[in-house]
Amino acid sequence: MSAQREMKEKNPWHTPVAIIITVIGVIAIVALVTVAVLQNRPLPQKYKYGIVLDAGSSHTALYIYEWPAEKDNNTGRVEQTHSCKVTGPGISSYASDPLKAGESLRECMQEAEQLVPGKRHHETPLYLGATAGMRLLNMENSVASDKVFQAVEEALKKFPFSYQGARILSGQEEGSFGWVTVNYLDDRLKQGLETTGALDLGGASTQISFVSDNYNGSESPRNSVTFRLYGNDYNLYTHSFLCYGKDQALRMTLAHQSQAGPGTVLDPCFHPGYTVTKNYSVLYDSPCVSDRKPQGAPATFIHSGNGNFLECQKNIKSIFDFNSCKYSRCSFNGVFQPLLQGPFGAFSAYYFVMNFLNLTNTSIPLDTVKEKLKDYCATPWNQIRQQHPNIKLKYLAEYCFAGTYILTLLTEGYNFTSESYSDIKFIKEIKGSDAGWTLGYMLNLTNMIPAEAPDSPPLPHAGYVSIVTIIAVLIFILFILSLRPLWPRCSKHPQIV
Repeated sequence: MSAQREMKEKNPWHTPVAIIITVIGVIAIVALVTVAVLQNRPLPQKYKYGIVLDAGSSHTALYIYEWPAEKDNNTGRVEQTHSCKVTGPGISSYASDPLKAGESLRECMQEAEQLVPGKRHHETPLYLGATAGMRLLNMENSVASDKVFQAVEEALKKFPFSYQGARILSGQEEGSFGWVTVNYLDDRLKQGLETTGALDLGGASTQISFVSDNYNGSESPRNSVTFRLYGNDYNLYTHSFLCYGKDQALRMTLAHQSQAGPGTVLDPCFHPGYTVTKNYSVLYDSPCVSDRKPQGAPATFIHSGNGNFLECQKNIKSIFDFNSCKYSRCSFNGVFQPLLQGPFGAFSAYYFVMNFLNLTNTSIPLDTVKEKLKDYCATPWNQIRQQHPNIKLKYLAEYCFAGTYILTLLTEGYNFTSESYSDIKFIKEIKGSDAGWTLGYMLNLTNMIPAEAPDSPPLPHAGYVSIVTIIAVLIFILFILSLRPLWPRCSKHPQIV
């Protein structure tokens, strides 16, 4: 009993002061760690949203994007959560009945209203960007174009989103925003990697955009767009060719074959056995070909196919001017283009056509691709229809032309060679988001890509908490050790139990 008492007397931890200090120290550590955890714990994820309507020449599509609410203007990644294809043609097709342009958007807008949380409706920006179809309509009839936009605006303002306007994008904007989309989704901008060029093919225009080391904008400055993104400068070459989308290119190719106003056009770009009666006034109802309409032509003509790839390519080349060039080098129609550089992503109609033809694999030699396309074009029309019973005949009939046009545009127009053809990747989407101009457009208007690289925290949350805990324990130990001179004095007043 005396030994136990003596041990308690000598043990400073049995003194009231030591016990109080220990309790206070433990409470302090728990409080410090608790504050660190609560202050820096990941909060429940909240999202913001944006909606963009892509009013193209052949159809309109709606895209919904979301990003972490606490990270906009800095590091939050924007992702596509939904897309909706509007039923019917593009809004430019409603020039004679503008109200229907607005009405056509209702179904997809109702979907967006259901998918975006109600409490976010009022702060969700809503944009509509119109491309080459409306560019052409505006050239042809600006009054009709204005009425279409008025009808679209009235329809969109009925929904509870933050309507930000509808306008026509320039070809340069369409090309540069497509480039931003492709490189943003691939994380090339944030990581400062070599960028991917963008090849976009629509119904009424085509765009090419890329960064080239040998282009600083001094030659043909109108093709230059400068970006500063994530602390890096990008001098982008971009050009848009109006009337060289696949639908308008088909019009121009047919116009070239029908300049004499014949009653029958034997077209090598359509399958053998294909025969359809077409209207001359419909064919020439576009600013791209309206000045070429033959005088005294009959009202209709018979459009027949004979499926000859080489002759088809010859006809397609007739719509390009490969001879005029006042610069050091050109693509076509006298337009400057620097040397191609780096990988390229080809999307929109590039992807859909080549995917249908099963020709998206660019590791296949270019000559082999041409042979496959040659065989496809020579396949009888009845056989093609039997193989693809669920595809609309208008679209099905045009794949031979569209595939041949794409190869001609890429190789003869943009100067891709047998060696550089493999640098092209036909893409529909990247990491779940569609490739196209819409995401780049929204990122630009909402300032979601900073000019300078955002600051990154030096430690992740778990690492931060661990270090705070260790430091707190060490401070407490040092504190106890610093009280060591007091221990003997405490032990002079033992508390005998």
